[in-house]
Amino acid sequence: MRLIKRTEEYVVDTEEEAIKAIQNFREDAEEHGHTVGASGYTYKTKKAKGEIIGEQYLIKVTRILGGIWDDFE
Repeated sequence: MRLIKRTEEYVVDTEEEAIKAIQNFREDAEEHGHTVGASGYTYKTKKAKGEIIGEQYLIKVTRILGGIWDDFE
């Protein structure tokens, strides 16, 4: 059994942090021999009585660690 894909989620405070984190994931992938299949971020808010009381950015990244047929070359 082999792991071929992993989806991870992270939370950061600002949009700039989200963009930088995605860049870092892509650079890290190149260094470690895998790829980033999908990545993105979503702005999330927490509301109480109609007012925003908290805001964060949810980052979602999918790392492709290998292919299904990699062992059959």
